[in-house]
Amino acid sequence: MQIKFLGATGTVTGSKYLLTSGSSKILLDCGLFQGYKQLRLRNWRDLPVHPSELTAVVLTHAHLDHSGYLPLLVRNGFVGKIYCSEATYELCQILLPDSGHLQEEEAHYANRHGFSKHNPALPLYTEQDARQSLRFFSPVKFGARFSVSKEITAELLPAGHILGAAIVSLRSGDTTLTFSGDLGRLNDSIMVSPSLIEKTDYLVVESTYGNRCHDSADSAQLLAKVIRETASRGGVTVIPSFALGRAQSLLYTIHQLKVKGEIPALLPIYLNSPMAIDVTGLYRRHQHEHRLTSQQCQAMCQVAKMVNTAEESIALNQQRMPMVIIAASGMATGGRVLHHLKAFASDARNTILFAGYQAGGTRGAAMIEGVDAIKIHGQYVPLRAQVSQIENLSAHADRDEILSWLSHFSQPPKHTFITHGELDAADGLRKSIQEKLHWPCSVPEYLESVELS
Repeated sequence: MQIKFLGATGTVTGSKYLLTSGSSKILLDCGLFQGYKQLRLRNWRDLPVHPSELTAVVLTHAHLDHSGYLPLLVRNGFVGKIYCSEATYELCQILLPDSGHLQEEEAHYANRHGFSKHNPALPLYTEQDARQSLRFFSPVKFGARFSVSKEITAELLPAGHILGAAIVSLRSGDTTLTFSGDLGRLNDSIMVSPSLIEKTDYLVVESTYGNRCHDSADSAQLLAKVIRETASRGGVTVIPSFALGRAQSLLYTIHQLKVKGEIPALLPIYLNSPMAIDVTGLYRRHQHEHRLTSQQCQAMCQVAKMVNTAEESIALNQQRMPMVIIAASGMATGGRVLHHLKAFASDARNTILFAGYQAGGTRGAAMIEGVDAIKIHGQYVPLRAQVSQIENLSAHADRDEILSWLSHFSQPPKHTFITHGELDAADGLRKSIQEKLHWPCSVPEYLESVELS
């Protein structure tokens, strides 16, 4: 078996791994690059393998940095099966068409207002491309080994990151290769803990927070403090949030804060993401993957007013009263949150609150670093609002949680590859694994190939 690293090297985005065994060519994950322009440009380049040559795709989970390239893969000739968990399939039915729609919308907006360098600006793929890709999905149950090809079998186990997130174990002959996917927190308030793995010949492990630990402070209290202080100034708290996972965690936490009287009971909360609204309902259908009861799911869904239409979204920007707006996307790279930032970022009474990791090159990372203006739709918007970040709301395991998960292996893998992290995070985890576990490990380069004996 051979593995080639087509993404998630030196970055937390663009997750793609090409596995070759005999006549089989398998793609593990098929994500979009995000953040820095030089990374985003990779989305427009041809893959090192033609999509028609691929036997199958196996997904760890539905986030776009792991699944968002699929519509392009299918449009360019892929005709195999896309294997994933049942919840991941349901989520991709929401996320992928939404991604295509947003890209069409942004291209149309750029052409109408003339701020793109391209004439005309084109979407990477369309909503129709995304819907076409859904025809190739083949969902499987957790814990059931299945054939991916003549040479390769696979098994998915819960990773605890978001609904449907999987640790993927692949077997070819006598060789096993395990992908951690994105590992969830060991004691998350909503999601179950990642499944423990006893052994594998080779391991690919994520390192988003590989060089640091989450703040031990109570994230709910930090959230309450930001919301209270902003409301007391007469301001608006705008929370850029991933529609899948992060939005639901925020809603549940805000519900708890209101019940305890830690934030004003009458403070309006808005969830401005049709996709997040759809996703929230899935928690009731996949209760075995999280810790919430039916009643808690109901409360989570009811704490916010759901904003469905563009007109309702625009109307929010005209309001000048204390409120909380949760809107996609989580790193302020696109979507409705950009219009809220244009409306509220220039007022010092307001707060822009980031709940989790911000990849390099994104607007979120720039705002946290202290820029005084942000470029949105070709124009610079002054940034006078308070900018805050609560990193321990992240759905990713931190360094110590990753090491704890690794410590349950009964024997070390022959080699561990550290991916899905900025360079300092990936190398930090490499040092920790070598010093504390004494495992052979490395941080692969982009397009590096390795033979697995």
